[in-house]
Amino acid sequence: MRIPELCLVALVGVSGSGKSTFARRHFAPTQVLSSDAFRAMVADDENDQSASGEAFDALHYVAGKRLRAGRLTVVDATNVQRHARQALVALAREHDVLPVAIVLDVPEDECWARTQARPDRDFGRPVVARQHRDLRRSLRGLAREGFRQVHVLRGVAEVDAATIEYEPLFNNRRELAGPFDVIGDVHGCRAELELLLDKLGYAITRDSLGRAAGAAHPEGRTAVFVGDLVDRGPDSPGVLRLVMGMVDAGSALCVSGNHEAKLLRKLRGANVQLTHGLAETMTQLAGDPDVSAHAAKFLEGLISHYVLDGGRLVVAHAGLKEAYHGRASGRVRSFALYGDTTGETDEYGLPVRYPWATEYRGRAMVVYGHTPTPSPEWVNNTICVDTGCVFGGSLTALRYPTRELVSVPAEREYYAPVRPLAPAPGGLGGSGGSAFEGLDLADVTGRRSLETPAGRVTVAAENAAAALEVMSRFAVDPAWLVWLPPTMAPASTSVQEGYLEHPVEALADYARAGVARVVCQEKHMGSRAVLNVRRDGSGAVYTRTGRPFFPDAAPLVERVVAAIGRAGLWDELGTDWLLLDAEVLPWSAKAEPLIRDQYASVAAAAGAALPAARAALVAAAGRGIDVGDLAGRFTARESSIAAFAEVYRRYCWPTDGLAGVRVAPFHVLAAEGANHARQGHDWHLALVDRLVAAEPELFTTTRRLVVDPADPDGVAAVTRWWLELTGTGGEGMVVKPAHDAGPRVQPAIKCRGREYLRIIYGPDYTEPERLATLRNRNLGRKRGLALREQGLGLAALDLLAAGSPAWRVHQLVFAVLACESEPVDPRL
Repeated sequence: MRIPELCLVALVGVSGSGKSTFARRHFAPTQVLSSDAFRAMVADDENDQSASGEAFDALHYVAGKRLRAGRLTVVDATNVQRHARQALVALAREHDVLPVAIVLDVPEDECWARTQARPDRDFGRPVVARQHRDLRRSLRGLAREGFRQVHVLRGVAEVDAATIEYEPLFNNRRELAGPFDVIGDVHGCRAELELLLDKLGYAITRDSLGRAAGAAHPEGRTAVFVGDLVDRGPDSPGVLRLVMGMVDAGSALCVSGNHEAKLLRKLRGANVQLTHGLAETMTQLAGDPDVSAHAAKFLEGLISHYVLDGGRLVVAHAGLKEAYHGRASGRVRSFALYGDTTGETDEYGLPVRYPWATEYRGRAMVVYGHTPTPSPEWVNNTICVDTGCVFGGSLTALRYPTRELVSVPAEREYYAPVRPLAPAPGGLGGSGGSAFEGLDLADVTGRRSLETPAGRVTVAAENAAAALEVMSRFAVDPAWLVWLPPTMAPASTSVQEGYLEHPVEALADYARAGVARVVCQEKHMGSRAVLNVRRDGSGAVYTRTGRPFFPDAAPLVERVVAAIGRAGLWDELGTDWLLLDAEVLPWSAKAEPLIRDQYASVAAAAGAALPAARAALVAAAGRGIDVGDLAGRFTARESSIAAFAEVYRRYCWPTDGLAGVRVAPFHVLAAEGANHARQGHDWHLALVDRLVAAEPELFTTTRRLVVDPADPDGVAAVTRWWLELTGTGGEGMVVKPAHDAGPRVQPAIKCRGREYLRIIYGPDYTEPERLATLRNRNLGRKRGLALREQGLGLAALDLLAAGSPAWRVHQLVFAVLACESEPVDPRL
């Protein structure tokens, strides 16, 4: 017996016919759902017939889960009654798989003898006799009930001798890995098809009359036609001759379009209206009897869709949602040929197409045609390659797996479209610029586990809820929000006298990790910012939590775009957009309310209270009271407050809107088709130095040293440099591996200056007792968070560079923001 590799198998037979033994012999235990086992589950007794209703409810539920996942499922029950079988046929149809019946027609006497031999069976022979009568009545009607295959094994010998082989569905060509050239709707435009094949590198073969009769690619590429080869255009027979020759030679595949389906019905003699170009096709075929004689057989062999390259590519005429991939049913074929409609008609009297692609979440790339668009656009890993050749547009092919688009223009408009060509619905895939479509709340809410270069990252449901609050109320348009900076862990706590963080420990962290060279970069006194800018002058500037950095960033974006052009980066990187990681200075440009309310208020309160306290202490000393120690502590506190105020004041200078704002870029993260985040820092800094040179009044240099973290001379040089930076008011430095060190090594470690840490830990944190307490800080959670967020960010950039669906990119970016809700000491 040959049965489909994906189907619902109903074993049909009388009790004692050997169904369970047959199932154990031919199927894996996980594939078999036994009614006896489910009765035992719900009633602790597999013979309790009163529990059959609940047992079959549970069995059908589990069977549905298996079929939805695309797994062969076998139902081991008597199934001799029509209503039992009808439920299974309905279940198969619900999940678009083929129902198959395997009947064990064993004599009643043999079944009764086996039943008597089983001590767990306590029913009489009348039950077996009734089941046998039901089986006899059922045999001739199984096909009419909806079973696509019926296999009847008559007698014990046939049951014992039976073997089962699995055959793939016609649409399953997963073994074909390509490369492919998926060609859009041709509609009788033979001349354009020949030009496109020639441009793709195919060698066209011709018959004795010089007509194109086939084509093959010297590198073994395979053409895949999305259907609608015929109607409306000038030479449908010529297109059929060429495509049939390619398919017969194995150099092409072809799925059916709705126009092929209609033509086939007409060739079979059905009463079909000669509309939408069919009349022209029939006239053309009448003048080409050779093609006409073979067309019907060719069209009969066209299937609804193909699943290719291990399931990574699906080709269907009108597209196909994920639940239908690799399935076989009338519903699947209808969707593949005609798409989905809302039931409404537009102002042109045509059906309104349901935008299934905006909701698509499948891993497979879906390439389709049917609805012409001016140019192909990626929407959630789907693309329509019908660019309206017959309407005067172009004929387009998608080269798989490189995603390259190749087109030839139509020689003229052969057929006037009823409705003007409109762009495909959907979003931008992450490189910004216009309204973002296709996001779904279900993509980001609840507990999630996401794959990253650093391993799987789990996002708790409560953290996702907190991120949703920020994202929905404050964030920039998600079209721009393609990456968020990861948090950064500090260096290991210093043991140097008077210091909480020090270069010695920062460099030692990387030396222990086996990093050979590190870049020590000046830590700018500003706020982290991400700049997503396009060559056309559009863009966005947002904070590390995705909020707009400025109420109107357009003037800044225009200056950045112009500087990129003067630096020659647009052409050098071959892109129309860039993603930059930077600091925007001064800190007060974004954090003025924080400075005023949290830091300046502390200094102001201390400035008012401490002089009065000191005056009271002076008066007490004048009366002979010994307050020397107390007075000394207050004097030290005044000194600490003065140092505290000096620190935050260094982060402020006057700005008027964007006037006075400076940008310190340090990463060129991504460009069109490229994730640059793993490039060495020398590469990044060389590019940003060119930006500084191109626009020195806007961009500021990031000073740095490159050293071996295990080299004592290098450590000494960095320490001197750091002390100089922090001694003149600098915040400190960030230490990074010079080159990608892998997912388990911290991507960056911050080492902040002694004075700067006053605004983090308090004005008098340097007191010996306070410092001793702070040295017990635990960095483990912060470091783990930094690695997880770095992994999520890298995964987002990888998907962005690969042109993956925008929702997948956004899902990872959202997870970075969700991780920020982890309970980690914010001072770290």
